[in-house]
Amino acid sequence: MPAAARAIPGRNSEVLRPIHLRADQAAFIEWTRAIGLSEQTACIRKAALGYFIRWCDVHGIRTAGEVDRSTLEAYQGYLFHYRKKNGLPLAPNTQVARLNPLRAFFKWLVRAERIEFSPAADLLVPRVPRHLPAHVLTVAEIGRVMAQPDTTTQVGLRDRAILELLYSTGIRRMELVRLDIRDVLLEQDSLIVRGGKGGRDRMLPAGRRACAWIERYLRDAREDFASNNMDETLFLTAYGEPFLKNRLGDLVKGYLVGAEIAARGACHMFRHACATHMLENGADIRFIQSMLGHSDLSSTQIYTRVCIDSLRRVHAATHPAVCGFGSDRVSWKRSRSQHLAPNILC
Repeated sequence: MPAAARAIPGRNSEVLRPIHLRADQAAFIEWTRAIGLSEQTACIRKAALGYFIRWCDVHGIRTAGEVDRSTLEAYQGYLFHYRKKNGLPLAPNTQVARLNPLRAFFKWLVRAERIEFSPAADLLVPRVPRHLPAHVLTVAEIGRVMAQPDTTTQVGLRDRAILELLYSTGIRRMELVRLDIRDVLLEQDSLIVRGGKGGRDRMLPAGRRACAWIERYLRDAREDFASNNMDETLFLTAYGEPFLKNRLGDLVKGYLVGAEIAARGACHMFRHACATHMLENGADIRFIQSMLGHSDLSSTQIYTRVCIDSLRRVHAATHPAVCGFGSDRVSWKRSRSQHLAPNILC
């Protein structure tokens, strides 16, 4: 049954008419856009609320006033026990992605004076474990992938430029598909990422090699893809349209398969490789943080756990059981000083 109209004490006894959750959702998404949050954030919130509202419909819940903490805990339990068509549960990060927007939603409802208090204020979300990348491309594997596109064709030139830029800068696929021609500063071997994660802009070095391939693509290929001279998007599909992120992922995955590399992630694998290879070669982790656009250093520190080559060199140069120095401490120290190069730790 619809919730009864109610008055909030201390607010001139104003009677609040029950509003369906879907109307609240539409107003919340409009507010999300109005305050300048990214379209991607608006879409994520809309999708997450859509899942919740459909669950509420099944359970006879129509308005926000009918939702309390026990309701949200029941929904959280539903997400935990849910099984996809392949029989697998929702990943913890997927569960969090469906719960966090609810906290923002109910907080906004309180601010908009549509409810008295937020039932999600003390909602505990699952802890998301930080897993190591399943596979980090080696320099040799990167070379095999780069050799896949046929650069005698316009499509090959475009794809080689895409692959080079992904590896050289470590940018996210969504950031790449949003690049405009004006964002690439060829004379400075750099590019500007506008509206990255969290809506933050940043400027990145792109490297001479990647910029050289972009220059070739712009000179010899892009005009053949452009169906609209007004479209300044850097990389275009065969239909003259900007890439969708999934379509770009499929393109990159095709080249990985062609190089006989079977691993998940496609575009993100180049991001992992960029960060790991730079750390292996002595880059400061805070520079990597800036490159990748991480707001929190802990997000970048995951790469220090995959720099096994540096750790192996240190281990081989310092651990007596590996070095085989025996019991002669003086000899061990002398050999250690000869083998241990400075700044090889990640």
